[in-house]
Amino acid sequence: MTTPPRLRGILLVAILLAGCLLAGNPASAVQPDEVMKDPAQEARAREISAGLRCLVCQNQSIDDSDAPLAKDLRLIVRERIRAGDDNQQVEDYVVGRYGEFVLLRPVFAWHTLLLWLTPVAALLLGALGIWRLSRRRAPAPAAGLSAAEKAEVAALMRRE
Repeated sequence: MTTPPRLRGILLVAILLAGCLLAGNPASAVQPDEVMKDPAQEARAREISAGLRCLVCQNQSIDDSDAPLAKDLRLIVRERIRAGDDNQQVEDYVVGRYGEFVLLRPVFAWHTLLLWLTPVAALLLGALGIWRLSRRRAPAPAAGLSAAEKAEVAALMRRE
């Protein structure tokens, strides 16, 4: 059975549309007036701001957020780059001003150890639970009828 040409055309358009929607990159919230003239400095600013959390949205980088605070943070990053700071100095400046929460990827330190180890512990506990379930013994199969029980069943069957 073949599909009609009209249906094939509709399916092709739907597949192409889905591909275009899935392949698109999220739009950046960086405004043209924020972009630095030096492409190398702009690339550094984008790299740094991709790792900084929008404190309003909390699940987006400041590069992807339209929030006014995210714009302020983007401007601070660019200002520090213009001042001659390297990437780590810019990040340290922003963290010093807003705290470690501003980092999309938290630092690995003693005070964040629980944050980093919780997923590992959850996976290990899950694996342990699955292993224990797999080790449970299956219930013993029911034993057959004894000779006395078989005789009683036969007697009951004869009465009917």
